Amino acid sequence: MLTRPKDRKIAALLAFAGVVLPISGLHKFYLGQPGWGILYVLLSFSTPIARIAAAIEGVWYLSQDGPEFDRNFNATQCQEEPPQATSGVIDPAKVGAVADALRQLDQLRQEGLISDYEFEQKRRQLLDHIG
Repeated sequence: MLTRPKDRKIAALLAFAGVVLPISGLHKFYLGQPGWGILYVLLSFSTPIARIAAAIEGVWYLSQDGPEFDRNFNATQCQEEPPQATSGVIDPAKVGAVADALRQLDQLRQEGLISDYEFEQKRRQLLDHIG
């Protein structure tokens, strides 16, 4: 069965929609992760964690370039050559976006809205996608 490749802007829009709508997790269903989507929906009713995570993921989706997003979320649809070794050059715009997301994430941790464990998990995800 052929499916259309997922678009990072739509994924980000759905993630940000989860911040303002009564339920979060639509972006997870869109990206083919129904288990996470159900978890986000259930958490939406009892805690702000799903909304916070959705906002962070929206920033993360936008901070990725097209090929990186495709590797992460369109792996079954897009068969491209393996990533080439980089020469150590890191995109400053990507670093800035991740740094902003990390600051927001740390502020949420300091305010007690997310645990140290949740902070560390999201921090690792964000840092893994810089280079």
